[in-house]
Amino acid sequence: MNRKTVLITGATSGIGAHTARLLIERGHCVAVTGRNEGKLRAFVDAVACPDQLLGIIADAADWDATQAAVDRTVERFGALDAAVANAGFTAGDHLGTTAVPIADGDPALWPPMVLTNVLGPALLAKAALPHLRETRGRLVLIGSVAGLKNAPGNLYSATKWAVTGLAENIRLHATTLGVGVTLVAPGMTDTPFWADGTAPPFAMPAEPVAEAIRFALDQPDGVDLNTLTIRPIGQPV
Repeated sequence: MNRKTVLITGATSGIGAHTARLLIERGHCVAVTGRNEGKLRAFVDAVACPDQLLGIIADAADWDATQAAVDRTVERFGALDAAVANAGFTAGDHLGTTAVPIADGDPALWPPMVLTNVLGPALLAKAALPHLRETRGRLVLIGSVAGLKNAPGNLYSATKWAVTGLAENIRLHATTLGVGVTLVAPGMTDTPFWADGTAPPFAMPAEPVAEAIRFALDQPDGVDLNTLTIRPIGQPV
């Protein structure tokens, strides 16, 4: 197996954490970022192969922190084969029965969400593309079904529509550099995304989404897998 180095933003829980564990189990080297030092330390301490893991405190919406995370990853492992823009959250604008329309939302909570969900992937792309060009690697953006199907007055959905557009925008440029770009758009997933801790009963676990990301990273040279949509059975939208 060809060992790869993968950087995943916002990977101390949920889809990012499951992806990091899966890749480490497959023998790859993984750098994970998180804003909460306690959660990051706990995640790193729980991994059985510490020589394959680098934990970095970083805000995905901060350019200097993102550039430093990429630089530290390359310094530690020697190269960068893939970068996964996973960091993102919702400011109370959940999908499903708990959706909060813009008219009822709290504007004070919106800027951090918009910056993390939209600016974050763009910053990661800028920092990572020079290294991915050297390895002919791949950039993965974690979008959402909420970025493929509109929800009434839902600002979180709007940020994920931006990620959908950003993925294709970056692909048009990255493909000329020999770099692949994949948008992974999960449906309802049982992760800490749900503020009250209660996902819909049909929500899928995070593991299948992690497997979809792994599948994208395992594509052979010269093949660009661009969009993967993965929903649980029972989600009609």
